[in-house]
Amino acid sequence: MRTVLVTGPGGAGRTTVAAATALAAARRGRRVLLLTADGIPGFPEDTEPTEVTDGLWSARIDSGEHFRGELLALQDQASVVLDLLGGNRLDGEELTELPGSTQLALLHTLRRAAEGDWSRAGHDLLVVDLPPLREALALLALPEQLRRYLRRLLPPERQAARALRPMLAQLAGVPMPAQWLYEAAARRDAELAAVQALIEARDTTVRLVAEPGPAAEDTLRAARTGLALHGLRVDALTVNRVLPRHSGDPWFAGLAAQQEKTVDRWYEEWAPDAALCEVPHLGRDPRGLDDLARLDTAADAPRGDDGLAGGLDGRGPGPADAPWWTEIPGTPDALDGLLPGARIVTTGPPSGDGDPVLVWCLPLPGAAKKDLQLVRRGDELLLTVGPFHRIVPLESGLRRCTVSGAALTDGVLRVRFTPDPGLWPRTG
Repeated sequence: MRTVLVTGPGGAGRTTVAAATALAAARRGRRVLLLTADGIPGFPEDTEPTEVTDGLWSARIDSGEHFRGELLALQDQASVVLDLLGGNRLDGEELTELPGSTQLALLHTLRRAAEGDWSRAGHDLLVVDLPPLREALALLALPEQLRRYLRRLLPPERQAARALRPMLAQLAGVPMPAQWLYEAAARRDAELAAVQALIEARDTTVRLVAEPGPAAEDTLRAARTGLALHGLRVDALTVNRVLPRHSGDPWFAGLAAQQEKTVDRWYEEWAPDAALCEVPHLGRDPRGLDDLARLDTAADAPRGDDGLAGGLDGRGPGPADAPWWTEIPGTPDALDGLLPGARIVTTGPPSGDGDPVLVWCLPLPGAAKKDLQLVRRGDELLLTVGPFHRIVPLESGLRRCTVSGAALTDGVLRVRFTPDPGLWPRTG
């Protein structure tokens, strides 16, 4: 299933563009499911997929309902412990959702669309209305982070001792909750893995929405680094609320000219890696399907773009390539099987004596050296670029190396690894 994740600076019209994109694809014969947490004029408010028009269904994400359901289920699972401690049960009516529940509800809804009950409806396009750009980047990184936390706090290999739990329970005189805890962690890990697979799939892309202006330029420039750090692929930048050009009013013409200069710079910065789609300003907030249809201007686009439904084809299923690669001098036999799944770039024959230096590379467009922090901890690299953070597991071959240096040149972070003589396998 093709998936489009729509986000952008706050107030740029993300929800409207997401709905217009879904409608444009449905009118071109796709079966589309739109997920959003916000109300859309003319769309149903149901939390289950409901048909809007031919080929288009929508579902509203209700974070409050999800929070109450999850907390009550957890309360039932922990009933033995709560009774032991003398705790009083909470009723659903007294529960108020806590910060973070919106993000968890969205992840839960994505799982239902990816491999849950909603996935059996036969939709071939999923359009997701995400929060504003900074929050969206944090949300899309959350499944990977939460799975790492679960593995650290509840290592699966510790379940090997479950045969001893009945005896330990008798010795301690209290029930042992470890079994249900591990089972709950395993279920959560499986759910998060499904969402992570959806986000990292080859046919999943991010579609940015921005209203042309200086503030949006700064936001997109900063977010571009975060998108690259997390390996998120942008298929299009939707330029929203574009004013008509060639107005007779000097004040109005000045605003349009300022917009046009911004759009010109965006064409230089984002094309050809991402398409640009210009969406006109209707002079009012869009209301209803007819207004949303007017936003799809493929027929008379000023620069020949394909409209809101452009770029939705041509991507096969399966996981996308990792955003990083490893450069090696030559192809030494000792590397065979030590970098499974890694993209290898041969830079030339080894020079000098001793073992070759391996260079781990990650594109970080727009990153500044002063904002970059790099820490090697065990088998992981801890990367921080400004407000963005990611922990990257190293390939098995790089784990046998020590970090000998790093540099940020031409928008690419290059980390040099030198084989550790005590760990690196040698050939006779």
